[in-house]
Amino acid sequence: MADAGAEQARGLAVRVAVVEDESLMRWMVRKIVEARPDMRMVHEAAGFAEGRDLVQPGTADVVVMDIDLGDGNGVALATLLQQRDPRLGVLLFSSHDVLDLVLAVRDTMRRPWSYLSKKSSLEPVTLARAIHATARGEVVLDPELVGKATAREGSALAALTQGQMKVLRLVAEGYSNAYVAEALQLSPRSVENHLHAIYKALDIPTENSNPRVMAVLAFVQQSSRY
Repeated sequence: MADAGAEQARGLAVRVAVVEDESLMRWMVRKIVEARPDMRMVHEAAGFAEGRDLVQPGTADVVVMDIDLGDGNGVALATLLQQRDPRLGVLLFSSHDVLDLVLAVRDTMRRPWSYLSKKSSLEPVTLARAIHATARGEVVLDPELVGKATAREGSALAALTQGQMKVLRLVAEGYSNAYVAEALQLSPRSVENHLHAIYKALDIPTENSNPRVMAVLAFVQQSSRY
């Protein structure tokens, strides 16, 4: 079975599963997914046990996962599902700030996890963008938390220029280079140059790795959110 990136390259819809014990929230996610031709809902589960049984390897590209499930822990379930299917993308959807979890799984799971807040990320375009970027193997962070984050004093992140930080914030929200260029009124080449400068400043290798993901994780690790 082809991975999500290959499916998107062929124009196939991203297959989405949602595990959420709040019926209204589950309905909202389904409506957002069903309203778009580039995504389709394949599984809906109301809890840990149902999600474990429904989301079988190869049946979904991304799982939108609540953390607090009535019959178990969403983080444990996401870990189990991704261990069974390493190509499955995980998008945590919670009322709590769980960015530390995004960092915690980076060294143990094959694919990084993304995170959106239920409190601030219910806009259809935000959820859709996060689902697609997660399917591509990128890390997406909640826009409100990205906006509040400030570089820790003395960190490599603090040495970035204002322009580089603007680019990195948009990348952290799951935007493509083309969108970043348009939003910041830059040329596509300028965006690429900014990204290469960011990777160098953050000491991120560009060979045998996904520097885009590592830059977003560095953003989380080296910033304060309060």
